[in-house]
Amino acid sequence: MFDEKELKEIKKGKNKWAEETVKKAISRFPERKEKFTTGSNLKVDRLYTPVDVENSNYNEKLGFPGEYPFTRGVQPTMYRGRLWTMRQYAGFATAEESNKRYKYLLAQGQTGLSVAFDLPTQVGYDSDHGLSEGEVGKVGVAIDSLKDMEILFDGIPLDKVSTSMTINAPASILLAMYIAVAEKQGVSKDKLRGTIQNDILKEYIARGTYIFPPQQSMRLITNIFEYCSKEVPKWNTISISGYHIREAGSTAVQEVAFTLADGIAYVEAAIEAGLDVDDFAPRLSFFFNAHNDLLEEVAKYRAARRLWAKIMKERFNAKKEKSLMLKFHTQTAGSTLTAQQPDNNIVRVTIQTLAAVLGGTQSLHTNSKDEALALPTEEAVRIALRTQQIVAHESGVGETVDPLAGSYYIENLTDRIEKEAVEYIKKIDKLGGAPKAIEKGYIQKEIQNSAYNYQMEIESKERIVIGVNKFQVEEEHHRDILKVDPEVERLQKQKLKALKEERNNIEVKNKLRELKTIAKTSKNLMPYILDAVKAYTTLGEICDVLREVFGEYEQSVIL
Repeated sequence: MFDEKELKEIKKGKNKWAEETVKKAISRFPERKEKFTTGSNLKVDRLYTPVDVENSNYNEKLGFPGEYPFTRGVQPTMYRGRLWTMRQYAGFATAEESNKRYKYLLAQGQTGLSVAFDLPTQVGYDSDHGLSEGEVGKVGVAIDSLKDMEILFDGIPLDKVSTSMTINAPASILLAMYIAVAEKQGVSKDKLRGTIQNDILKEYIARGTYIFPPQQSMRLITNIFEYCSKEVPKWNTISISGYHIREAGSTAVQEVAFTLADGIAYVEAAIEAGLDVDDFAPRLSFFFNAHNDLLEEVAKYRAARRLWAKIMKERFNAKKEKSLMLKFHTQTAGSTLTAQQPDNNIVRVTIQTLAAVLGGTQSLHTNSKDEALALPTEEAVRIALRTQQIVAHESGVGETVDPLAGSYYIENLTDRIEKEAVEYIKKIDKLGGAPKAIEKGYIQKEIQNSAYNYQMEIESKERIVIGVNKFQVEEEHHRDILKVDPEVERLQKQKLKALKEERNNIEVKNKLRELKTIAKTSKNLMPYILDAVKAYTTLGEICDVLREVFGEYEQSVIL
């Protein structure tokens, strides 16, 4: 962009500016601190110039939106053509209650659904299991069987909405239930649009809702890849998630590196299972966090897009353009929300929303102001959705594609994040790939160290969190928070008991027996899970059969 002579002149001018203008200013008004860093502790210089991006080849590093290496976005016109999908994550208590919330959100202008499941559902237990006690419907909706799924989507035409389901270990079962509900609505599988998270590696790393050992979990995932490539072609078969890695305390660089390393592992597993990379790669999607450091987050998304395109092209020889595209959903950072002065969270979420949009997200969930206290109230959910809508329709940031491109700081930061992420991926490769690195505790340890350093900075007030370690106020007890009625658990158990009495239990036993037999082979399990689901076999019953065949994973403690 600049020739060598011009760069020398700029460098000379910057040195002169630092020695004369800056020194004079600092002598009168010293800078606030000795060291300035991003939210992830990358050094931030006082000023960025063309010298800081002097090795940039525009066509190689940036290119154009909708073209390799996709740094500037996966669509040629981005939000000028269509706004990102506003997909608020929701679900609590019973299917009936969650159905009402979904209809409310759609009526308020939401453009996609995102299902939160309760903890028992996430770990494959029915609501009447002993380990489910006290957790039914608490952090999401309780789904025990196809009957619950039918209620959850009652009156919501599945050929008209796209649905994201945050489910991992039992993802195959919930996807089968969704397909079965669609069929009952008269909607064929090939018309369904949406995503299942289906990312088990990050569960071992950061979140903990795993059931089966890694090898068997990877089999279920690749079974879904294969099945959907033929039967549900518009469905995103995995959402490779950096969100929970960041929530566990990683830096932005680690979020990119560990997420893409997991992505590499899934691609390798699918190829090893006999799938062609271009048959499944276009349906891979990603899920990232939007943290508070706006400019670092924008650079993070751009770096992740460019790096994934290179990985797919150079490492896996993918040929289809869509196989090279990193498409991602974003959620604002739950870990940044404070119970103190919760109205401040509206401002935090607005900054994070801007980061996601300026970084080119495909869909977005904005957290509610009260989520550090409880599940969000209807009013708080509406404000969170309105935040997206105001950014979309009033801020002007979506009027041009990748508006921060060319900023010397943004381009420098994009390059640095990519470079450091590559170094992490090389280390993980040397350890034998993401599954081996997880088994050895390497990734967990790196995140733990970052989380510890972050917390120490807050406690020492090196990092300021408004309302927590500075600008505190006396506050009254928060009264207007959503509480899930304990009666929900009793009602859910009652519904489950009635289902087991009404269904054809001989058919259920036959379907479970058949599933157990197939699980001992290398055949694709999806058609058999779908058959079991249609017979109103419960989630827990299916998972118990798979537990019996596959065993359960027990994670070692990483210190």
